[in-house]
Amino acid sequence: MTLLLGIDYGGSSIKAGAVEPVSGHVVGELRSVPTPPGGGVEASRQALKTLVDLFPECRGPIGLGFPAVVKAGVTLTAANVDKGWIHTDAAKLLQDAIGRPSFVLNDAAAAGLAEMRVGAGRGELGAVMLLTFGTGIGSSLFMAGKQWPNAELGHLQVGLEEAEQQASARVRTLQSLDFPAWVGRVNRVIEEYHRLLWPDLFIVGGGVSERWDEFSPMLTKITRIVPAKLRQSAGVVGAALHAAEASQR
Repeated sequence: MTLLLGIDYGGSSIKAGAVEPVSGHVVGELRSVPTPPGGGVEASRQALKTLVDLFPECRGPIGLGFPAVVKAGVTLTAANVDKGWIHTDAAKLLQDAIGRPSFVLNDAAAAGLAEMRVGAGRGELGAVMLLTFGTGIGSSLFMAGKQWPNAELGHLQVGLEEAEQQASARVRTLQSLDFPAWVGRVNRVIEEYHRLLWPDLFIVGGGVSERWDEFSPMLTKITRIVPAKLRQSAGVVGAALHAAEASQR
């Protein structure tokens, strides 16, 4: 059985897992290393190499979901990481560090790819919007199963602030918001996304989705809203699936 390594670069930790690319099944447990303070390029390269070395069973191409706009493996923005990532060839950096083909895509795009292929969006042919609530708000858009890349809608202004400055999981923690207060903000954000894009389905992911049963009754059901099926492994699975596909092009 061929296993590919998927990596999900998060605000507090960088997670990885061995993924069977046909089924999207994670074999064994996810493992992680702390995200370097500030998310600097060189410190991140070292952390990624350390993480890769924990998976000797994964010998093929590697996929990395990264919190930035990514085009052809180059990171073009750096909202929640060091500005040194802007215009960095992240795919080449990782490939040079580990000596194997490496492919990079936006982290929410990776999570969305996984959910559409093997998760909550499987079989959905309408308009689907995945939202990940974490350090920021990641977004991924699909129509008829095809993805619009680099949809950075967490930065859309809703009222006086960007969406993620109001309703990310990080803001909930920093401001000690209880679920009713936080979900009120989430509802405003989702209502604005719905007003502009009219998706048929919202998929809610990120670490907070592990507590779906606690806060979901408070969500305004303007359309179908479901939790991410893969929860915190979605980014890992999607990165591995991306590597499998990109390596065949």
